[in-house]
Amino acid sequence: MNKPSALHYSLTLVALIGASDSLVKAVGLSLASVLVISLYALGMKGLRRLISSDLHWLAGLLLSATLSSCAALAMQAWAFELHQQLGIYLGLIALQCVLLEHGGFFNGQGQVRQIGAFCLLLITLGALREVLGSGSLGNHLGWLAGRYGADWPAWIASLHGNLHLLSLAPGGFILLGLLLAARQAWASTSHRPPSRN
Repeated sequence: MNKPSALHYSLTLVALIGASDSLVKAVGLSLASVLVISLYALGMKGLRRLISSDLHWLAGLLLSATLSSCAALAMQAWAFELHQQLGIYLGLIALQCVLLEHGGFFNGQGQVRQIGAFCLLLITLGALREVLGSGSLGNHLGWLAGRYGADWPAWIASLHGNLHLLSLAPGGFILLGLLLAARQAWASTSHRPPSRN
């Protein structure tokens, strides 16, 4: 089974919409996802040789739950406010690992490119939703460094005429749809042969 399931895509969509209402949340979830998925891939690579194939799913489930729990505890200790904001999305990383394993993601090529594309989309959505929705960029960026308070330097870009809808979940769906449509339009124009006059 090499094609990702509908459940895999729906869990990805939950993270994209739910954790992308600010740049700091998007960056935090991206860092946690890259760390947990990378450690999971390394751990399962070693475990696949040691255990029978019937127990791969159980080992994957235990490893992903352990790694995502450790990442959540580390984030709680280092950046408590960010941990409070991300909440359940950190636990969904464990399910993502298991679904990726079941879909054969770690046996194929291009894992780094696909994870990078997910993180780039997450961070882009976070930045756009924060700028357009609340009129600022980098608000609470100090949470990533474990600092709290107003004296942390951040990039604040005040804009007038905020679109508050974009900071809510329906606005996230709208913006994601617009980004996907723009990507599709870009791809169709780049593959079109040049017109002859």
